[in-house]
Amino acid sequence: MKLQKIYFKAGLFRSSMIVAAAVGVSACSSIVEGTSQQVLVNTNPAGADCVLEREGFTIGRVDPTPSSALVDKTKHDITIKCNMDAFHEATYINKSDIAGATFGNIVLGGGIGWIIDSASGADNKYTSPANITMVPLTQPVPPVQKSPNSHEDKDAEPSKPFS
Repeated sequence: MKLQKIYFKAGLFRSSMIVAAAVGVSACSSIVEGTSQQVLVNTNPAGADCVLEREGFTIGRVDPTPSSALVDKTKHDITIKCNMDAFHEATYINKSDIAGATFGNIVLGGGIGWIIDSASGADNKYTSPANITMVPLTQPVPPVQKSPNSHEDKDAEPSKPFS
């Protein structure tokens, strides 16, 4: 009877340690990378006034460049609009991407850590620095600039349905 109690206690202890380890590594991105991020904005030439917007709301301002703004991380992209005398307005789309610690979270912490990080925004990141080229008014209006982590290929043909 005593031997059964010892095995039961050892199994209970082992189970408790596994649960504690899972909880300890869950939300790894929240711990490692946090839920906010500094986004450095550089313009060429320097000295522009830039507004950072997400979903139609201003979330930060950099005036003058180069400088940075602290933003909360979410799954939504940030639009950076920069203005400077004698230059066209420059628009830069900073795509929300997956933070590196997210993969470790899924492997080590299972779904629990990823769910916590996803809800807090910690599993996202933005390109920093955002390097934006200002175009003089004497030249044509520039296209919207996109962060390097943008996966869109504007030269690709649209997909066709299967026949």
